[in-house]
Amino acid sequence: MSIMTKAAGWGSIVVIITLIITLLKQIIAFVGFLTAAIKILIVLAFVLLIVGVGFMILRSFNQSRKSKS
Repeated sequence: MSIMTKAAGWGSIVVIITLIITLLKQIIAFVGFLTAAIKILIVLAFVLLIVGVGFMILRSFNQSRKSKS
């Protein structure tokens, strides 16, 4: 009976180690996903900023042309 108890004890330790490794892999994948999402948001913010500045320049250019006429 003691051999079965020792085998069950070692089996539980192996299962716990496997679960910890799986959890760490999932955490690393989640952090990678979050960093990719943050990078995409930063790029989109800069694109919107550049488009907004371009729109303001174009609008002021059109207003100055209309005021000169």
